[in-house]
Amino acid sequence: MTALFSRRKKTRRVLVLGLDCASPDLIFNRFKDDLPTLTRLAQNGTWGELASCIPCITIPAWSSMMSSRDPGVLGVYGFRNRADHSYSNMVTANGSAIKVKRVWDHVGDAGRQSVLIGVPQTYPPRPVNGHLVTDFLTPGTESAFTYPAIFKQEVLELLPNYPFDVKGFRTDRKTALHRQLLDMTEQQMRLVRHALTSKPWDFFMYVNIGVDRMHHGFWRFHDPQHRLYEAGNSFENAIRDYYKLMDNFTAELLSKLDDDVSVLVVSDHGVTRMDGGICVNEWLWRNGWLALKSPPPDGALVKIEDAEIDWSRTRAWSSGGYYGRVFLNVAGREPQGIVPAEAYEQTRDELAAALAAIPGPEGERLNTTAFKPETIYQEVRGVAPDLLVYFGDLHWRAVGTLGHGRHYTFENDTGPDDANHAVNGMFILHDPQARGLGQVSGRQLMDIAPTLLERLGLPIPAEMQGRVIG
Repeated sequence: MTALFSRRKKTRRVLVLGLDCASPDLIFNRFKDDLPTLTRLAQNGTWGELASCIPCITIPAWSSMMSSRDPGVLGVYGFRNRADHSYSNMVTANGSAIKVKRVWDHVGDAGRQSVLIGVPQTYPPRPVNGHLVTDFLTPGTESAFTYPAIFKQEVLELLPNYPFDVKGFRTDRKTALHRQLLDMTEQQMRLVRHALTSKPWDFFMYVNIGVDRMHHGFWRFHDPQHRLYEAGNSFENAIRDYYKLMDNFTAELLSKLDDDVSVLVVSDHGVTRMDGGICVNEWLWRNGWLALKSPPPDGALVKIEDAEIDWSRTRAWSSGGYYGRVFLNVAGREPQGIVPAEAYEQTRDELAAALAAIPGPEGERLNTTAFKPETIYQEVRGVAPDLLVYFGDLHWRAVGTLGHGRHYTFENDTGPDDANHAVNGMFILHDPQARGLGQVSGRQLMDIAPTLLERLGLPIPAEMQGRVIG
C-alpha cells in the first residue's frame, strides 16, 4: 500500500474531460463495445455512477462539483434564480453568482497554472492563473470571453466564429441541428488541441456541452421506450455516433499526455426520456393555490411572468424547467404575502403532499418527490424555492405556462425536447502510474474537487463537503 501511494503521489497534473449529461448506462453498458478508449480507462481505473446535486442540472451542478459545496451553500438553484422576494426579479446564474473557490482557484493559489475551456459558470471571465475560454452562457464572440483578454485574439485567429453552444437546440429542424452540433464540436475540439499543446498547465479542464444537446434534440430517435420513437429512423444512431466521437477525441488527448497526468472523464448528471410535462401553474390555479384576475385567453399559452395574478388571493406559484421550483406567497416576506408565517410549515407540507399526488394522463401514480431546501443542503443562501420538485422520476418536466386546459401536456412549452436529466451521472478516474479500484458505488459529485486536489498534491480545504475517491 505504501509503494502504491508513493507512486500515485508522483502524479501532479490532471486533465478533466467533462461530458455534460453523459449517461453511465450508455458508457458502461449499451455503448461499451463502441467506446474502446473509455472502456480501457475504466478497466484500469476507478469508475462508477456519480450522484448529481439537487437539482440535477448543469447550473449549479458543475460548480458544486468543482467547489465541493452544495447548491444551497452556493445559493444557486438553477439557471434562473430569484434575486429577492419580489415576484418578478429573476436573474441568470452566470459565473458572477459563484462566490466560493473552485479547483482552479486553489491551483492558482499554489502558484500553478490551469487551462479552462467551456466550464459552466465561467462567464463573465474572471482572472485565473493560466488561460480561460468561457462557457455556453457567453453571448457571443463580441463579448469578453477569455482570460487573459489578449487570449481572445489568439482564439479568434484560430476560429473566427468560435461557437460556445448551438443556437436553439429545441427545434424540429433536426438535420440543421445535427450539422450545427458537429460543427460546434469540431471547432471546440480544435481549440482544446491547440491549448493542450501550446499553453503551460497543471490542471486542464474542457466541458463538452454537445452530449447534453444531442440528448435533448435526438433522444426520441434513439430510445425505443420514448413515445415518439420510430425504428429505422435516419437519426437512430446519432447519439451513439456522438459518443464514439467523444471516445475518439479522448484517445487523441491521451496520445498527447505524459505519464504524469491523471485523467478524469466525468458528467454532471445523467439522462432519461421525457414523457411529457406537468403544468404546475395550471394545476395550482385549478386547485385554488394560484388566483388569476382573468383566465388565459382561449387557445393561448401565457407565461407565468405575463399572467394577471391576484396576489392577494395567491398562496403559491411556480417556475418551469426540468424540475419544478415552487414558491409560497408568505406574509411579511413577499410584498403581498398571504400565507401566515406561523402556518408556513403546515402549508408547505400540504402543498408538497398535493404535488406528489398529481397523477399522470391515465390517472396513474407518477412517483413525484418534493424536496425542502433546508433538509438537503448544508446551508440555504440566497432566495431558495420553498420546494424543489422532481415529477415522475424526472420523466416529466415542470411546465410553467398557463392555458393548457389540463394539468399535463405532451408538448414542451419551450420547444421540442426529448429528454430530461437523471440523478446519476458518471465518472472514470485513470492514473497511468497506479491501477485504480475498479467499479465503486455511492459517490457524489462533490467528491470530485477533493479528489482532484489530492491528485494534484494540494491541500483539501476543510469546508469542502465531499471526500476523496480512491
